[in-house]
Amino acid sequence: MDCSEIGNLIQQKTELRNLVSKNTHQAFEDFKNASKAIALEFNNSFPITDSKFEDIGDFEFKLSFGSDTLVFLQHTNVFEFPRLHEVMKIPYIKEDKKRSYCGMINIYNFLSDSFEYDRDFDIGYLIGRVFINKDNHYFIEGKREVGLLYTSFHKAIMSKDSVFNIIKSSMEYVNSFDLLTPPFDQVKFSTIGEIKSNQAIKKQITGKRLGFEFKQDK
Repeated sequence: MDCSEIGNLIQQKTELRNLVSKNTHQAFEDFKNASKAIALEFNNSFPITDSKFEDIGDFEFKLSFGSDTLVFLQHTNVFEFPRLHEVMKIPYIKEDKKRSYCGMINIYNFLSDSFEYDRDFDIGYLIGRVFINKDNHYFIEGKREVGLLYTSFHKAIMSKDSVFNIIKSSMEYVNSFDLLTPPFDQVKFSTIGEIKSNQAIKKQITGKRLGFEFKQDK
């Protein structure tokens, strides 16, 4: 293979990645705008929820409500699925392998108090990963209430309506996903210094399912 052929292959792959990145970032901006609107609507109609939107940068933002915070992160890279992944077996991908290259938006759930009180060791949970391809089609890996199966990949087109639905499904899921007491043996020790400096509470790792097995819903 000469330099011209290699150059053409690199150019084709770069064009594909650029298109996927563009679609993913547009979807991320739609997620931002929808989250702003939801926070405003909740604050106007349900002020006790103390809903707020926080823009962290080009690839991250937070949506807080009640005791929960959703963190949305867009990965800057484009990914290909492993050959044995189920998505690679569907006709939509077999017809055009380029459709399997996807950008990714991660959705994490944290306790709002973890940010408020700088509890750096608290645990958040990945509740969904949104994959978007060159055709602006998408599917979601995640908890059952949030996820959209890969078998719908061929017909699910990313839009402002789908963005709103994903956010609302995520909010509904985490609102029903309750905080459990941490295991006694994990918190039974503290030092005088930690008590005096108020570090004992910060040091206690807190998460909604801490100490309990957390499996993907089936």
